Amino acid sequence: MSARGFFVTGTDTSVGKSLVACALLHALAARGLRVVGMKPVAAGAQLQDGVWVNEDVEQLVAASNVAAPRELINPYCFEPPIAPHIAASIEKNIIKINNLTESFQSLSALANVVIVEGAGGFCVPLNDSETSADLARALALPVVLVVGMRLGCLNHALLTAEAVRARGLVLAGWVANHLTPDMQHADANVAALQARLAAPLLARIAFCEQPQADAIAPQFDVSTLLAAE
Repeated sequence: MSARGFFVTGTDTSVGKSLVACALLHALAARGLRVVGMKPVAAGAQLQDGVWVNEDVEQLVAASNVAAPRELINPYCFEPPIAPHIAASIEKNIIKINNLTESFQSLSALANVVIVEGAGGFCVPLNDSETSADLARALALPVVLVVGMRLGCLNHALLTAEAVRARGLVLAGWVANHLTPDMQHADANVAALQARLAAPLLARIAFCEQPQADAIAPQFDVSTLLAAE
């Protein structure tokens, strides 16, 4: 089986995109597919042995079963954990979508599936004129939406789904990631999204202080996801 990939986005930053991207890598690898993760733009890194290291990137590398050059997996890595276009400006750099699509094509030649994890929310700026949504459109990948289950998530999820479809992209599925142990009416919120997102619920991740991607991977309905691709 050959599939190009999926673009993982979220309703906001810190909603579990990396966790879901890594879980998808584990779940797809369990089906015998050659998989690799990609984080086109990472903001928030520490210097280790003379190299800037981002935690999300390291998690994607660990969850992949295909080895690839770091410059393809993470073409842009910035030190401060701030909006990518601001981080790039501070470092006198410009994020170029053409560079990202070229890196993606190179990764596609190495694997059956490339899981691309976006930065922040779907429309976060990447440079003065383009956003993460423009990158998703340039890659033309089916989108997986990670919904951080908390107050306000219904509006954020529905607006993001609308933005995805407005760009001619397929919303292949969504994941309900419970960020707190005590969200009021959690089941009703999930049901509301199931009724309105018009895309399959791929997994519902229960709240956990330190969730592990390999442990939750079996929960993911990757058959539905691959059928959507």
